[in-house]
Amino acid sequence: MSGTILLSGALGFTGQHLARSASEAGLSIHALQANLCSAPDLEAELADREFDYVVHLAAISAVTHADELALYEVNLFGTLNLLRALGKLARSPRKVVLASSANIYGNSPRSPIPESASPAPVNHYAMSKLAMEHMSAGFAAELPLVIARPFNYTGIGHDERFVIPKLVRHFREGLAEVELGNIEVEREFNDVRAVCRAYLGLLEHGEPGGIYNICSGNAHSLQHVIDLLGEISGQRIEVRVNPEFVRDNEVHRLCGDPSRLLDCVPELAYPPLEETLRWMLGRD
Repeated sequence: MSGTILLSGALGFTGQHLARSASEAGLSIHALQANLCSAPDLEAELADREFDYVVHLAAISAVTHADELALYEVNLFGTLNLLRALGKLARSPRKVVLASSANIYGNSPRSPIPESASPAPVNHYAMSKLAMEHMSAGFAAELPLVIARPFNYTGIGHDERFVIPKLVRHFREGLAEVELGNIEVEREFNDVRAVCRAYLGLLEHGEPGGIYNICSGNAHSLQHVIDLLGEISGQRIEVRVNPEFVRDNEVHRLCGDPSRLLDCVPELAYPPLEETLRWMLGRD
C-alpha cells in the first residue's frame, strides 16, 4: 500500500501513533489543520488536493466530557462538515475510515459483542458517535466509507483522564494510594500500536459500507490491571473508591468479537496486556 493519508486528529494520542505507523509503512501523512466545526476552513484546506485515503480520528473522546453540546458539535456535525468537504474533491479517496466507538453498544446482553448487536448507548459520547454513524450513511453513494468501532485501548501518551495511564503514573511515581470509581468493570485494554495496525489494515482491505470492531476479544477488570502493575513494579497501592467517580449509567462489561476484523486483517495480533503495561511503565 502506498499513497497519502488525510489524517484528522493527527496530534492526538491515537493520531500520533498512527502517523508513525503509517510513515513506517511507506505512507505519507497530511495532518488536517482546519477546525472540524468550520465548514469553510475545511473546504479551503482540502480544495485542489487529492488524497488516497482518509482516517478520521478527531473527536471529543472522553465519556465524562461535561459539555454535551460540544460532543455533538464536534463528533456529529464536525464529521458532517468533513464528509461534505471530501465529497467536493475532484477525485474520491480509495477509502475513508471513520472512527466510531464500541461505547455505542452500551450494556449489551451479548459478550463478546459482534457488530450485529443492537446499539444501546447510555451516555452522550456514545450517542454522538452512533448519530455520526447514521449520518455518514447519507454519503455512502459518493464516498467509500468504513466504520471502525474501537474498544478500549491505551499506550504511551494516553491522557491521564483515562484510567490506565492514571494508574501507570501512580505506580511509576510510587504513590501510596489512588482514587478510582468502580474497579470491577471489565474492559478490553488493547495496545494502541495494534489498533493503528488495524486502521491501516482497514484502509487496505476494509469493505466500503462495512462496520468493524477493533478489538481483541480479551477483557480484564481494573483489579486485574492493578494486580499486574503491582507485579511488574514490585509495589503495592491502596485503592480508594470515590463515589463521585462511580457513574450511574456505567457500562459493566465491554468486550468485542474480532471475527470480522480478523477476516479482513488476518495477520493482526495484539500484545499481551502485561507487555503493554511494561511499555508504559518503561520496564519493557
